[in-house]
Amino acid sequence: MRQALLKFLFIYLLFTVVFIFMKPVFMLVYSSVIDASAGDWLAVIRHGLAMDLSVAGYLTVIPGLLITGQLISGTKALQRALDIYIAVMAIVVALIYCLDMGLYGSWGFRLDMTPLFYLTTSPTAAMASIEWWHWIAGAIGIAVISGGMWMLYRHTAANITVTPATVIGRRLWQPAVMLLVTGLLIIPIRGSVTVSTMNLSRAYFSPNPRLNHAALNPAFTLLYSATHQSDFGSQYDFMPDDEAAAIVDRLLRLPDTIAADSVSAVIGQDGHPLPAGTAILTTDRPDIVMVILESFSAHLLPSLGGENVAPGLDSLAREGLLFTNFYASSFRTDRGLAAILGSFPAPPTTSLLKYVEKFEKLPTLSGQLVKHGGYDAAYYYGGDANFTNMMAYLVAGGFDPVISDKDFAARDLTGKWGANDEKLFDRAFQEIKERATASDAGTPTLSVVQTSSSHEPFTVPYANPRFKGKPRRNAFAYTDSCLTVFVDSLATLPNRDRTLIILVADHYGCWPQNLDSPLDRHHIPLILYGGALATPRSRVDKPASQTDISATLLSMIGLPHESLRYSRDILSPSTTPVAVFTEPSLIGIVTPSDTLVYNPDADAVIYSSTPSGDTSPLLNSARAFLRDLYATLAHL
Repeated sequence: MRQALLKFLFIYLLFTVVFIFMKPVFMLVYSSVIDASAGDWLAVIRHGLAMDLSVAGYLTVIPGLLITGQLISGTKALQRALDIYIAVMAIVVALIYCLDMGLYGSWGFRLDMTPLFYLTTSPTAAMASIEWWHWIAGAIGIAVISGGMWMLYRHTAANITVTPATVIGRRLWQPAVMLLVTGLLIIPIRGSVTVSTMNLSRAYFSPNPRLNHAALNPAFTLLYSATHQSDFGSQYDFMPDDEAAAIVDRLLRLPDTIAADSVSAVIGQDGHPLPAGTAILTTDRPDIVMVILESFSAHLLPSLGGENVAPGLDSLAREGLLFTNFYASSFRTDRGLAAILGSFPAPPTTSLLKYVEKFEKLPTLSGQLVKHGGYDAAYYYGGDANFTNMMAYLVAGGFDPVISDKDFAARDLTGKWGANDEKLFDRAFQEIKERATASDAGTPTLSVVQTSSSHEPFTVPYANPRFKGKPRRNAFAYTDSCLTVFVDSLATLPNRDRTLIILVADHYGCWPQNLDSPLDRHHIPLILYGGALATPRSRVDKPASQTDISATLLSMIGLPHESLRYSRDILSPSTTPVAVFTEPSLIGIVTPSDTLVYNPDADAVIYSSTPSGDTSPLLNSARAFLRDLYATLAHL
């Protein structure tokens, strides 16, 4: 019996010690962005210990049952089964930690189910960001971690032989005790003996989010994400659904009491707001060209206070209608597309595009334009349109055709993500030109171009001498140069005077790297440009987000947008100046006077700029928004 308990204890400690050891490893890998003191290293281990003990408990249940079996039967098969289990778990744990460390630098949060979604929809696209040295580093990491775990096991628990009791009485009570001890793992698994169970908030202790992330166990965050994917009705259940809906309506829309002579949100060339009702477009049926720019941020444009990395886009921003206080809905393209094209906010725990049966029931910008405006809609992307169920989403939204990698010649598929942006823009321009000069050119068109070259690994057929040795910025400069040629080419077409060009990033930017401020991360450009724009060299300072694009555009051309519940006409005086954005375990709300960033999983306010210090109004709004969003998903 003693040997059985000792073997069980060693296995539990094996997992725990490895989890503890990986925390300083993680902090060493990301030491340049975590900025931790000596005390912080110990605090990370201390505050993450309960979660480590919980995961160790999960992983020790099966060894406990196998050891119980060894007390009943002395067969060597049970020992072999235990050895195989430990070997497999060593590889799984190593894989989780290596994948987590590889992704954290780009994503800024610990591992969840997102990579699995990407891999299952398009393995090639999911691995497009991975370079050869990543594979080597990952293989070495997996070998070192799993090999280290196996060696610890072989020199401790594996050397302890468990023999069954020969006395009848002992044959009964020894397995019973072992089974009871295994059952007691429920205490570390739950994290307490009270009603409160283990959750992400147990590791949060610091105003520095990087330290909180370091304290998390990626195996637990992965498990937590896996069990919080589709049970939307029970997630973020802060209040009754009707109460949440009422709060969200007040948050997004002001009472309709704005005077007809109020000023517009648009600030003209003279620096003064334009009168309400000022026409933004020269036509009510413009040909719309929307360019969705991969990973572009406000920090690439001097007009938004950034560096001069994208001079072409910056010039368009100065000449067109620039939205200076605009925010990305989330952190990845699948979330961004749902916000831009469907006005659906990104849920923190999942992606709408995972659920074909749900997004097919939702209205979209393209669907409204096709149904109510008589538009033809076409989509252009150089990569795999099946990635993250994109093709299903676009087809459901009325796009026909959807041009993707399979429609390009093999010689043009030289980029990691398929056709580089130069080839993509060339293809899009040629087809837009054909439609503009066709005999039925009077039919209004929507053309959406989604770029991909400014994505990891930032390998592009371009070398700007200003960014030598800086591949990330060079990739943005490449896409900017392609965009400039494309926009200039559109100006040569016969429909140039009725063309509206919309330029927007797909999600929050990846330059500069490792921005700690969620507000800075999510700040992106939105620019309207082209001959159909009646208010050039103007700006909108009102806070807004990607979900507001649809209602704003549809309102401009006199089409209904009421079915797009989370979308508002930014230019209307009666629209609340507010932007909402999310990430895993985070929601942010921006208003002209107050800003709040809240972690709903840890129930912690991450940042607040409320002058009075009273965060309760925006905090209540953040909780209501999440509840309302998940209630909407649950009822689709």
